[in-house]
Amino acid sequence: MRTYKSQKIDQSADYPCPCRRHGRIKPIALTEAFGCDRCQQIFVVQEDGYVIEQLSTHYPYKRAWRWTGQQWRLDRSAINISYMPLLLMVSFGVMVLFLLLATLQSPEGGQAIIRLLATLAVSILVVVMFWLASRR
Repeated sequence: MRTYKSQKIDQSADYPCPCRRHGRIKPIALTEAFGCDRCQQIFVVQEDGYVIEQLSTHYPYKRAWRWTGQQWRLDRSAINISYMPLLLMVSFGVMVLFLLLATLQSPEGGQAIIRLLATLAVSILVVVMFWLASRR
């Protein structure tokens, strides 16, 4: 995966809108904010000067972007990125443990192996589903 180096956001320049492709965000006078001429969204530059954050949003979390010099990249928090694999592994381990306990209670040996393989396949599919959802 290519890494894009962030550039500091110039307070006097205008940029393409990060949430709509056809709009332009321009500085709002006497503020450290930008406004889009197409979608009417307001963006604030964070203290470090590398990230803009969407102010009026209906999302449960604030969306933020970094400028690479040519395009906006969604800013993902380092905490979310570093804890996601750990969370997936722990949830997979707990799920396999409970499914194993439920599977091993069967008295017949042949059906237990089939149930064990089925539960492992289902738990792997659940982990892949969580991984795909976290990439978005």
